[in-house]
Amino acid sequence: MVNFQNKKIGILGLGEENVALVLYLAKRGALITICDKKSREELSDFLKRIQDVKVEYRLGPDYLDHLEDFDIVFRTPGLPYLNEKIQIAKENGVEISSEIKLFFENCPSPIIGVTGTKGKGTTTSLIGEILKKSNKSTYVAGNIGNPPIEFLDKLIKDDIVVLELSSFQLQDLNISPHIAVVLDIKVDHLDVHKDEAEYIKAKSNIVNFQKKNDFTVINADYLTSFEFALKSDGEIFWFSRRKSVDEGAFVDVNGDIILRTNHKDYKICNKKEVILRGEHNLENICAAAVASYLAGANIESIKEVVKTFHGLEHRLEFVTEKDGVKYYDDSFSTAPDPAIAAIRSFTEPIILIAGGSEKNADYVKLGEVIDHSSVKTVVLMGVTTAPRIKSVIKNSRVKIIDTAKNLGEVVEVVRSEAKSGDIVLLSPASASFDWFRNYKDRGNQFKELVKNQ
Repeated sequence: MVNFQNKKIGILGLGEENVALVLYLAKRGALITICDKKSREELSDFLKRIQDVKVEYRLGPDYLDHLEDFDIVFRTPGLPYLNEKIQIAKENGVEISSEIKLFFENCPSPIIGVTGTKGKGTTTSLIGEILKKSNKSTYVAGNIGNPPIEFLDKLIKDDIVVLELSSFQLQDLNISPHIAVVLDIKVDHLDVHKDEAEYIKAKSNIVNFQKKNDFTVINADYLTSFEFALKSDGEIFWFSRRKSVDEGAFVDVNGDIILRTNHKDYKICNKKEVILRGEHNLENICAAAVASYLAGANIESIKEVVKTFHGLEHRLEFVTEKDGVKYYDDSFSTAPDPAIAAIRSFTEPIILIAGGSEKNADYVKLGEVIDHSSVKTVVLMGVTTAPRIKSVIKNSRVKIIDTAKNLGEVVEVVRSEAKSGDIVLLSPASASFDWFRNYKDRGNQFKELVKNQ
């Protein structure tokens, strides 16, 4: 444990995780400076939560200047580790860290880490629920829970921690979790990572530092994920929804989800018994079954949770049915690949709501999928990615509407277009920072509008 007493600490970006970090460090006598490009007014919601803590401030566009004044700087996950000013500070002897890095360095419990471009939250939650059902003392964190630093002081070696880990969090880790789960890896976050190679390199830290007594749970269906097995010294287990595996979990030709270990097969359930929509969620279930079993879960708990799990908020979440029209909130879809998976989850006619702010994504494949899917209408929103998505839809059968100026108008348009038997799917394939505070705000506004229409 680092002694933070009177250490000069720079907190780069006051997001959800770093609020918890400020409170943690303040208890240990650190001299804290909040560095953020936003104003006090823009940060007011966060500042209320640390109002009893003595801190200094560097706010505004020059907030990253003179980082060499600090002993340690903790970056927020969305601030790239390779930022030029952060690297200059590192060259001048400043220690570069983050909330998740500090957690890994001091956690006494085994950690199950889950990464991938999509499905992290669902898989992490499934593992957590299975372990709790198996009477394991379990803590779950990530975008789906509290920052892990909040419960670090409570942990003992017999607890289990399950973490959803993004590329931002993994980027500068030099410790890997005891059980590393690698889902499908596609390109994402090119607004933060300089290219695909850097994005994948950041993700690979989930396995890079594993030891022989660790476990690696790998998606066998995708080449990029498959290659992570070559980087790990841990024992490899596989999961697949397309083929059988020697050690791990898979979906067989009958649609049965099978957990195979030590040359013994356990039928978890048939895919028809699963509440979660979408073939991609079968991968998440297989991954969760393997990881939780390796962590000590019993088979009966795996079976029960898999068959009763409803999924997470804003991840292909069923909202309501009105006049025979079913509404789904997939606001967490901030890139093309999750939107593609959502579209492929339905055979019914789809009215797709898409568009938002930019992440420098490639929408060509999304356009091809829309052209050959059951999408009948695309209602576009936002000003940045809407025209880009419109440009890749080539099938004249698909009606495109791009006149809405706010989400209320989007829902009005949808209501006029929808017929009984249709699916209305909010799956934007874009970030949310044009009309909304974040993806949760976007999803919550959508749910409120469709429930009250």
